Amino acid sequence: MITHARRFIFSMAMIASLASPVLADRGHGRDPAPAGPPTLVVKWNQTLLECIRLQRLGPPMTARAIGMTYTAGFDAWACYDEVAVPTRPQPGFRRPANERSDANREKAYSYAVYRSIVDLFPAGRDLARTQMLALGYDPDDAGTAPTTAQGVGNVCAQNLLTFRHGDGSNQLGDLHAGAYSDYTGYAPVNTLDQINDPNRWQPLRFSNGAGGFVAPGYIGAHWGEVTPFAMPTGEALRPAKGPATFPGREYERQIIETMELNEHLDDRGKVIAEYWADGPRSEQPPGHWTQFAEFVSARDHHTFGDDVKLFFILGNAVMDAGISVWEAKRFWDSARPITAIRFLKSGQKVKTYIPFVGRGEVDGKDWLPYQPATFITPPFAEYPSGHSGFSASAAEVLKRFTGSDKFDGEVTMTAGSSKVEPGFAPSRPVTLHWNTFSDAADEAGYSRRLGGIHFEDADLASRIMGRQVGALVWSKAMEYINGRTGVVASLGDADMVEASIGGEPVADAARITVGPNPSAGRVTLSFAVARESQLRVSVIDLQGREVARLADAPFAAGRHTLTWDGSHEAPGVYFVRVRRGDVSTTSRVLISR
Repeated sequence: MITHARRFIFSMAMIASLASPVLADRGHGRDPAPAGPPTLVVKWNQTLLECIRLQRLGPPMTARAIGMTYTAGFDAWACYDEVAVPTRPQPGFRRPANERSDANREKAYSYAVYRSIVDLFPAGRDLARTQMLALGYDPDDAGTAPTTAQGVGNVCAQNLLTFRHGDGSNQLGDLHAGAYSDYTGYAPVNTLDQINDPNRWQPLRFSNGAGGFVAPGYIGAHWGEVTPFAMPTGEALRPAKGPATFPGREYERQIIETMELNEHLDDRGKVIAEYWADGPRSEQPPGHWTQFAEFVSARDHHTFGDDVKLFFILGNAVMDAGISVWEAKRFWDSARPITAIRFLKSGQKVKTYIPFVGRGEVDGKDWLPYQPATFITPPFAEYPSGHSGFSASAAEVLKRFTGSDKFDGEVTMTAGSSKVEPGFAPSRPVTLHWNTFSDAADEAGYSRRLGGIHFEDADLASRIMGRQVGALVWSKAMEYINGRTGVVASLGDADMVEASIGGEPVADAARITVGPNPSAGRVTLSFAVARESQLRVSVIDLQGREVARLADAPFAAGRHTLTWDGSHEAPGVYFVRVRRGDVSTTSRVLISR
């Protein structure tokens, strides 16, 4: 992709959402070329973001919705491409050359995106219908004929929706009453009024903005069970170390750091904390990064096809980041700073920043993060950070797609536009500038420490996880884009399945079983193949390096067992991979001592 040495200035009156970018020459010595007009993908993204703000799903649910919407659109577009393969292909999916017009591509894409948005955002149905009508399409046309663009779009959307309705998200409320509700039986160790374990998550009360209080339950306790796009499992990238715990020096050090950041908040720190917050009624962290993708689209003069690919990859990156982060959150079930500080400092006078007042002292049991009173702390565990994971995964995708980490973007928050201290902060306009996508992602992670929402460990661990997710999703998406992919279905230990490459069936391995897991060293792995196949069986570390090759030979149809002695490897996460040509199946194994 091309890039330009041109800076974007993002101007906003309120930080709930970004406004359209204003182009300006920032001293590069020449007038910048005009930004490209919004592509069809960008137009749909603006509708999607409005639906997100209206429906108010939890962050990982929002990330899944973004991933689904742009995967459905990609699948429809791929049917008219010469090489790309839909993620849910049907026999004969590729349309003949005489049907591959821009009009058909855009129409099929719009129908697929529209059907996905209506399914995911019932409250946004009218918004989506309005967009369809504005584009000249009939939103009530439910035709499925493959010779029509609307038929291709409708079928691609339905194929994806059918698959995702059973992906473990509980979108339909068929696993437990209530859409997206937990079906795994999670129950907090701590109560609203009692800290039974200072290392575990505690539900909280906070203002509902109307004189009352709310006490939300844990959002997404089951989310690690959702089927990822590129990761082998939700737990595949879970950090091995985990958060610092009480009692311990590292636990106390991070508490002190959090309190000091809060105490010394200035205008810039407040702006960073609020700009990236993306709480209720906003586009949320995953949606925030699709806005940056919009800016990249305009900056680099993307075509419709460019944005189909970019938003497909980006959407699945934030979706898998949400699955990975929320699986680890549930596993560690760690306390937020507000719980830890109130536990450790109760009965002691502590220095803090008091909104509208400045620096002062309060009893430790009354300490508060720098957040709106109606959303003091997100209702789910602390470690690792969702903001850091979403942002790092998105930054990795944008860097790879553009061929450079260069961003050169900035946003200005006007004086008095704070939600925490409206009319009071910041005392003057504050501009945030990011030279690179990585700078923006790192600041997003750091913002949660400034806001008193996360400890350092949670931020840094998720930055690593997000980068790993971005790399995995990029690799997987490139297979679909370049038409060299097999769709691997993990249906159980004894199931042998078929994959598809360009509509042609190929043999594949069933899911690998590994045991014991975790293991002190020796691991037994079992897998099955549908028919005789040449297989390479390897062990891969988190950096993608092959640390052991267990086999590279023909295997007869049926189940096979191999062993790996990992006792000589460093403790940590490894992947056992069975590959046949371009098709592979992977399972995670943890080596511990």
